Amino acid sequence: MLLKGKTAFITGCNRGIGKEIVTLFAREGANIIACIRRENPEFSVYIRDISSKANVSVEPLYFDMSDEDSIKFAINPLIKNKTKIDILVNNAGIAMGSLLQMTSMRKLKEVFQINFFSQVLITQLISKLMIRGKSGSIINMGSIAGLENFAGYTAYGSSKAAIMFFTKTIARELSSHHIRVNTIAPGLTDTGMTGQMDEKAAIEMTERSNLNRLAKPQEIAELALFLASDKSSFITGQTIRIDGGM
Repeated sequence: MLLKGKTAFITGCNRGIGKEIVTLFAREGANIIACIRRENPEFSVYIRDISSKANVSVEPLYFDMSDEDSIKFAINPLIKNKTKIDILVNNAGIAMGSLLQMTSMRKLKEVFQINFFSQVLITQLISKLMIRGKSGSIINMGSIAGLENFAGYTAYGSSKAAIMFFTKTIARELSSHHIRVNTIAPGLTDTGMTGQMDEKAAIEMTERSNLNRLAKPQEIAELALFLASDKSSFITGQTIRIDGGM
């Protein structure tokens, strides 16, 4: 029960890594605000089941990461009610694999809006509640694609590199409020997002791993749990690779 009594705000919860983080955090005692784009009956059943089994609160929150007004409208009531948030996991994101000459400015801006700008806005809003509580752990989801050079990753890799630099900057800014900020940088992970990436680049990423396989979403969730818990109380401003050894 590493997170007993804590409340986590998690984005991108309806599949893949985000869903595994919700499951694991609930089992470890956290109450969760589970954010997805729109109401989903299957997801509603899922979180009710998790909430019942773990005896915690798992409440959905709906907003569109591409719409700043939607984000503010969803989160502002939490700020108005002075909701205590202990953990923020900026997990939501979109993937794109495209060579430079095939990358349109429209698509580049779309990727940055979801993977960077929206997450900066969410962090600005949620960190207000953490500052009030004088503690917190913020976990951003980066990628090995933001650290290594792969053909076809102009948009996706650059957006993830931006979020990792953002982590280092705000870790220093928020340290006086006892808020820690770290990034997880997974290698290629066995989720639906993998299928959206350039096939050649995906094969290259797998082959460059010492373990020569995809990561499991559960393995990424375990690292998120460590960073969210007091077990990592002296870790901040870091990008932690979980890539099977590249």
